[in-house]
Amino acid sequence: MSLKERITEDMKSAMRSGDKERLATIRLILAAIKQREVDERIMLDDVQVLSAIEKMAKQRKESIVQFEAGGRADLVAKETAELAVLTAYQPTQLGEAEVDQLIAAAIAATGATSIKDMGKVVAHVKAAAAGRADMATVSGRVKAKLAS
Repeated sequence: MSLKERITEDMKSAMRSGDKERLATIRLILAAIKQREVDERIMLDDVQVLSAIEKMAKQRKESIVQFEAGGRADLVAKETAELAVLTAYQPTQLGEAEVDQLIAAAIAATGATSIKDMGKVVAHVKAAAAGRADMATVSGRVKAKLAS
């Protein structure tokens, strides 16, 4: 079963159980997938669906930070609930040691020696991590390793 089919099945089960918050978030996911399919005139595969979910999760994380700064606890709770649903569809995140191993392998594979090679290394890690690592964190770690 593809990820898109799993999301559709989860939407049906959320409808049956009457879980309105989960249903609303799943509908947002499906709408984002459909929008991208229409815009690009393609059928998304699991990697592309995962990319869309990652983008939505990143938006929720940024919104949570902004709402916390603004003192909007109600909106923080809403975004946190949506983020929990989005996270359920993402693969398990890599640990710090695993990310460091990927970075070391990427530096060796690309022959990076300075901060100028950061883009190559990050691109290599992004391909290897496939949505299992926060790329902002990875980017910071790559920068630290190449600077030292």
